[in-house]
Amino acid sequence: MSVSPGLADGAEILPMIYLDYNATTPVAQPVAEAMIPFLSGNFGNAASAHAAGAAAAAAVEEARANVAELVGAASANEIAFTSGGTESDNWAVIGTAEAMPERRHVITTRVEHGAVAKAFLRLAGRGWKVTFLGVDNEGRLDLDELSDALTEDTALVSIMAANNETGVLFPIAEAAALVKERSSAIFHSDGVNAVGKIPIDLSKSEIDLFSISAHKFGGPKGVGALYIRDGVRIQPMLIGGGQESGRRSGTTAVHQVVGMGAAARLAKELEPMEAVRELRDQLESSVAISIENTRVNGGGAERTPNTANISFENTNGEMILHRLNEAGICASTGSACHSKVHDASSTLTAMEVPFSYAMGSIRFSLGRPTTADEIREVTTRLPAIISELRAMSAAA
Repeated sequence: MSVSPGLADGAEILPMIYLDYNATTPVAQPVAEAMIPFLSGNFGNAASAHAAGAAAAAAVEEARANVAELVGAASANEIAFTSGGTESDNWAVIGTAEAMPERRHVITTRVEHGAVAKAFLRLAGRGWKVTFLGVDNEGRLDLDELSDALTEDTALVSIMAANNETGVLFPIAEAAALVKERSSAIFHSDGVNAVGKIPIDLSKSEIDLFSISAHKFGGPKGVGALYIRDGVRIQPMLIGGGQESGRRSGTTAVHQVVGMGAAARLAKELEPMEAVRELRDQLESSVAISIENTRVNGGGAERTPNTANISFENTNGEMILHRLNEAGICASTGSACHSKVHDASSTLTAMEVPFSYAMGSIRFSLGRPTTADEIREVTTRLPAIISELRAMSAAA
């Protein structure tokens, strides 16, 4: 997808090849069109009893049903809207722990997004015992390690559905079943980077909590949801007017929620993701042929179809990004939330990727609008960029 980013007045606007869809996606045109009426004429508060409020409330419930269908929830009432993936993850982790104060043990992995990892660190600071599960050098989880970690005191297990940096998929349905077989702990999964890329059917799993973010699948930023299986207890993070059935207070952002619902309708069609997978594989194979001393991180594991995390030995990821940006190509060194951090990724560290490779890692994340011409352009420009940077490094 070629885009023209807004720049300061008088600055040149260049067409860009956008390969950073794991960071965010463009709002699809039907989504924007669905939102516009709720920014103008249909501006009612969904909690108000009059006709304008009722119209807003009806639109919210339609969106809730669409999101429930996207993730296979048994009931639309199991969907609670939030401000995005970070709030959903924080709420799932901290809200569950606070709902079960008699239990003081929680489990997660070493490769979670910061919204989960830092929530667990907060619990550790409050006296909870935290077990961090490792991964192998392809980023895969060992279910035996999870089984051994479970105790009668375990309140919560949180394991992501898809790693945001490598795309590696975790067997969350199997993990949830194992947790329920061996304990009575609550099972949460951060599904932010899985929804809209792979099939999700929560009603056929034992997953209790599942985090969703609209802007990862063509919806607006600033809205997400937490799936809460019927009967699961979780403490509210926000208290006040009792919106979202008393689970999450705050005036409903109707236009955002409507946008999320519209995006959910589009995202449930997964056939286009096979074409994305083919382009991702073309990117990886071309890089392997044209550039020596590279590795695809997690390439031996099952992954989301759009993500390629590639390490270039003896280079600097930030410098690669700079050169790519000059060439009109948007990519990332990993999570967009950590784009200004220059340390090796915690995910790649957990995978024991050698430092000489880890520091030269780039995440290319494709989207449904990505074209074959764009991939050809990227793979044409990359060899010279890497060669130049390696020469500079060798000369330093």
